[in-house]
Amino acid sequence: MSTAISAQHWAFGVYFIVGIGICLAMIGIAYLLGGRAFGRAKEKPFESGVDSVGSARLRFSAKFYLVAMFFVIFDVEALYLFAWSVSVRESGWLGFIEASIFIVLLLVGLVYLWRIRALDWAPVKRIESTKKSGHRH
Repeated sequence: MSTAISAQHWAFGVYFIVGIGICLAMIGIAYLLGGRAFGRAKEKPFESGVDSVGSARLRFSAKFYLVAMFFVIFDVEALYLFAWSVSVRESGWLGFIEASIFIVLLLVGLVYLWRIRALDWAPVKRIESTKKSGHRH
């Protein structure tokens, strides 16, 4: 029994050392083969061959990050539902009830986000002016 555990520890140790070794080798080879030319044009930032314009410190709306988080959250939850759908026959009625509760909780969360206007892309000023004027889009 102890030899099996010892073999697992050795396997993990070898895996860890090889992984670190590969990383160090890639960094070392990039350092040795990388260019060493310096100059005014070399230190100028660009992306895809296009010179940068303006400051790199742009302010993004928090709504961008909220929508990104919502996407990740609902995408991961879709993965859970996919795993459930693969094993639906083995999980039986209890699994169906659990998945139904899970879907209801997702819908409650989505309704909550909709109610607090977290999914609205329009700026608040446009929403308020639309309410005052009585126009609906």
